[in-house]
Amino acid sequence: MKGFEIEIYRYYLLIANLIAIIILLTSLKWPRAGRALFSLLFAWACWMNWQTLLRTPQVYLEYADYTWSGADRNFINGWFSRHIEFAVGLIATCQGAIALSMLLYGKLFRAGAIGAVVFLLAITPFGMGSGFPATAIMALGLILILRKHSDNFIWRSQKAVAI
Repeated sequence: MKGFEIEIYRYYLLIANLIAIIILLTSLKWPRAGRALFSLLFAWACWMNWQTLLRTPQVYLEYADYTWSGADRNFINGWFSRHIEFAVGLIATCQGAIALSMLLYGKLFRAGAIGAVVFLLAITPFGMGSGFPATAIMALGLILILRKHSDNFIWRSQKAVAI
C-alpha cells in the first residue's frame, strides 16, 4: 500500500488509532465527555477540510492511493476529481453540523450521531488514508453513546433533568 513505506505515515496511523481508543474508552465511561470529544473532533475536521480545500484541493486525490477498493479508487479519480470543491465542501459543512449536533439532545443529537457513524464507516475503506481502524473504533464509541445518552444536552446531567 502506497504511503506505508513512508515512516511518518506509521506515526500518523498510530496517533489516529490511539485517539480513537481514547475516544472509545471515554465514550464508554463518561458519555458526556465522549460527546464533547466527538464535537471537537468533527469541528477540527470541518476546519481542516475547509482550509485544505481552499488552499490545496488536489491533495484529496491522494486518497485513491490508500483505498482498498478499485471502485473507490475509480470514484476518486473519476467523478470526485472533477467535483472536489463540491464534495469536500459538502463533507466539511456536514462535519460542522455533526460537531454542533454533539452539543444538542434528542432528535438533533441522534441525527448527527447517525450521520457521523455513517460517515466514519463510509471512509473506512480508504484504509490508511482514513486511519483504519480508527474510524470503525470511533463509530463504535458513537454507537455506545447513541444507545444510552442522547436524551439530554451535553452540559446537563441526567440527575438535573429528573429534578
